[in-house]
Amino acid sequence: MKSKFIPRDISWLSFNARVLQEANDLSVPLKERIRFLGIFSNNLDEFFRVRVATLKRMSELADKKKKIDYDLIDSPQVILDDIQRVVLKQQNEFNRIWNNISRELKEKNIQILDEKKLNFEQKEFVKKYFDEEVRHYIIPLMIDNLLELPYLRDKSLYLAIVMRNKNDAYNEKFSLIEVPSRSVGRFIILPSKAGTTSIILLEDLIKFNMPIIFSHFKFNQYEAHIFKITKDAEIDLDQEVGLNFIDKISKGIKNRRKGKPVRFVYEKEMNAEMLEFLIKKLKLTRKSSIIPGGHIHNFRHFMDFPNVITEKTNRPAPFIHPAFKKKELVSEIVLKQDVMLHFPYHSYDPVIDLLREAAMDDDVISIKITAYRLASNSKVINALINAARNGKVVTVFLELKARFDEEANIEWKSIMEEEGINVLVGVPNKKVHAKLCIIQKRANKRLVKYGFISTGNLNEKTAKIYADHCLLTASKPLMNEATRIFNYLENWQQGDKPIAKMSNLLVTPVNMRASIIQLIENEIKWAKKGKTAKIIIKLNSLTDITLLEYLYKAVKANVEVHLIIRGILTLDKKADKWNEKLNAISIVDQYLEHARVMIFHNNAKEKVFISSADWMVRNLDHRIEVATPILDPKIKKELIDIIQIQLKDNQKARIIDAELLNKYVPSSRLKFKSQEETYNFLKGKK
Repeated sequence: MKSKFIPRDISWLSFNARVLQEANDLSVPLKERIRFLGIFSNNLDEFFRVRVATLKRMSELADKKKKIDYDLIDSPQVILDDIQRVVLKQQNEFNRIWNNISRELKEKNIQILDEKKLNFEQKEFVKKYFDEEVRHYIIPLMIDNLLELPYLRDKSLYLAIVMRNKNDAYNEKFSLIEVPSRSVGRFIILPSKAGTTSIILLEDLIKFNMPIIFSHFKFNQYEAHIFKITKDAEIDLDQEVGLNFIDKISKGIKNRRKGKPVRFVYEKEMNAEMLEFLIKKLKLTRKSSIIPGGHIHNFRHFMDFPNVITEKTNRPAPFIHPAFKKKELVSEIVLKQDVMLHFPYHSYDPVIDLLREAAMDDDVISIKITAYRLASNSKVINALINAARNGKVVTVFLELKARFDEEANIEWKSIMEEEGINVLVGVPNKKVHAKLCIIQKRANKRLVKYGFISTGNLNEKTAKIYADHCLLTASKPLMNEATRIFNYLENWQQGDKPIAKMSNLLVTPVNMRASIIQLIENEIKWAKKGKTAKIIIKLNSLTDITLLEYLYKAVKANVEVHLIIRGILTLDKKADKWNEKLNAISIVDQYLEHARVMIFHNNAKEKVFISSADWMVRNLDHRIEVATPILDPKIKKELIDIIQIQLKDNQKARIIDAELLNKYVPSSRLKFKSQEETYNFLKGKK
């Protein structure tokens, strides 16, 4: 079965190639380029844990001739074969870029040494460091005669060690050592002469000390190479009677650790016998992703490369929105006017301050908020805890199914409940991805509501690097409908009646898809009347075939369609003439473009929305998501201006087309980088 649309997984790999382009861009500061290599590696790990694992399960079902819904994609095995081909090609490009960066580091007198290149002082340091900091974390696994390998962690690095004697080729043993980077850290700064910096990776430090680790075996030859495995990260929420939802999530997390390996990445110089042994014991097959690599793996740690590079950063500090520069309380301003914060250009402080003020305000009765991903030391939760301690009724909908944040959110649930916060955790068969907050207070003998609707998570840490929009508002139409959403979340057992009929907010799965289709058809109507018709959509991903077909329909009707898609875009592979009219770009720069924005020209009476939802089946049909119209004319114009700035980018914007070549938008003499220009645009506003 062949689809006419680019498979979402191949499109995602094309996105990750754009991340790799940033690592190769000499205009990007060196430390940032190393960080992009780490992001690329981390992205790929998650891709294999989630998407490749899903495709493998689908392929196994297809092999068993079980009926599955391919959702208009090529057969799973065809996509897996394409993934393997693309990943190997990208791995070669990754290695080339890292080799170039390594040379640049050497030019700056920064070098990463392996265990064979240490001078006497460094050798003594490595011995002492191992003895004092590392030794007690090292537990070698002797694996020669094991019928099955012991449990191996996903995300961990392992040393595969072959030990032998020079004079006895037949006497050898196999061992595995988990590299304890979680406990010790990956990078160790070595003693170096003035003006130079030498670093050794933890795995190489361990290699140097193998004679000490295995001293009781009396071997004199050691061969050690790195490998890692990536496991299926799906959580199976079994239907076992008697288990509540929290227990099911917890059990699913434990089962995830036992997931099947979906990728095996190894140092290509690994001993052939050891390699064959591991492949057999891990039950890897020809359909498995077995990927040879260089000396260094788990580059995700390089996102936290030591601060040894002296250079100016391109990243300016966030600034306070002009509406909050006076001494008024944030809540007082929001009760008088709508304010939109644009992160990471604007400071996140007003969001925290809004919650802190509510916690201390005697007139505040209640706070209701949704949470998906939180910072590790969340100021948001701290403010909510203080509110509960001060007698406010605090309700938090905490999404326990937020992938890879399940354990953290279970812990947050316990912490909040101990403080008297009412924590809601589940709507069957739906994730709650909406970003909402409602604060209710007494004012002049009446009740008023204010809060925010956002495109991003309640995470002050990621708000420094994720580009998002947050509408602070006391609008009655918006807050009243947001209240209905919370009524549904608190009483979902009674059905979706509270959210069935919305006049302002677009909510999945009840009215967002139909509303988007109506807005697209409205532009088609204007185009057929000879009026200007235009649609601008900014998303992380667009894979929903139904909505994509409507966009193609709009293009055929001469509607001007612009797409700004950071990640996946499943274009029609054969609709070349329509793809040319579908202006699609992706911006990958120092900030992660996370916001979702929809702009419909509507005969010069623009309808503008910010949203938590991408245009994907999972978001539109299987989640609770919210898009809000922007009602304030000034904010609407400001948001349109920002999107127009992005459409002019000719430095970090790539053209997305059916060829997936990631060509940069052609640059004129006037260089235009949208993130810099957005900062300048917002900084200049009063």
